[in-house]
Amino acid sequence: MVRKIIHIDEDKCTGCGICALACHEGAIDIIDGKAKLVRENFCDGFGDCLPACPTGAITFEEREAPAYDEAAVKEAMKKRGTVMEHFIDHGHHEEMHGAHGHPAGCPGARFAALPPREEPSEPAAPGPVFAGYAKPVSRLGQWPCQIKLLPPKMPLYDGAKLLIAADCTAYAYANMHEEFMKGRVTMIGCPKLDAVDYTEKLTDIIANNDVKEVTIVRMEVPCCGGLEQAAKNALQASGKFIPWQVITISTDGNIL
Repeated sequence: MVRKIIHIDEDKCTGCGICALACHEGAIDIIDGKAKLVRENFCDGFGDCLPACPTGAITFEEREAPAYDEAAVKEAMKKRGTVMEHFIDHGHHEEMHGAHGHPAGCPGARFAALPPREEPSEPAAPGPVFAGYAKPVSRLGQWPCQIKLLPPKMPLYDGAKLLIAADCTAYAYANMHEEFMKGRVTMIGCPKLDAVDYTEKLTDIIANNDVKEVTIVRMEVPCCGGLEQAAKNALQASGKFIPWQVITISTDGNIL
C-alpha cells in the first residue's frame, strides 16, 4: 500500500540516537553510526522522531510500504520492556544502552529543560576543593548543550539569549556559569574536534526562532575562529538584526 512514512537522509544523520529514543514503536535502530528505518511496519507515520532530530535528517514521504502493524508493535514493546528490566536488574544498563538496537544511541542526548537554580545561600562545606568559597551553582538551562545535538526549533529558543561557546572556555574561565551561562541557552562546540561547520545548524536556530541576542565566547587560539565565523555567518544568513557580541578568553583564563 502507498502511505506516509518517514525518510532518513543518511548524509545529514550523525547517529546521535535521539530519533530511536523518540520512536516509541521501535521502528528505528542505529546501525554503523546511522539511523535506519528497519521496521517499516512499525512506523505509524505520525513522526514523533521528526522534531527530535537535531540535524533535520528525517522527513515524510509517500511511498509503497507495509501497513502499520499495531499488534506487532505492542508485542515488541512488551518484549522490549521485559528485556530492559532483566538487563537493568542484572547490571547491564550500559550494555543495553550502548550496542543493542532501539534503546541504543545516546540516552544522554534526550532533550530536557532544566529548572532555575536558587542563588547560593551558604558556603560550601570545608574540604580540599571548595574551602573558603561560596558553593557554586550550575547555570546550565537545558540538556543537551552540544550544538550538534540541539534541535533546530523548540519553544526554549523563543525570546532567548543564546550563548555560543567553545567547549574549552568553561575550563579556562572560572566564572563561566555566572557571567555567561546564567539566563542564556548554552550551545557549545569545537569546530576542530567536531570537524564540522556549524553555520547551517546555527542559521536554522536563529532564523526559525525568536532569538533576542547572541553572545559568542571563544578561546584566543586560531581554531576557535571557526566557531566565531560560523556564528557570524549564521546571523547574517538568518536575515535578522539581532544584537551580538564576541568575548575572547585567553589560555590562562582571562578576558582579552
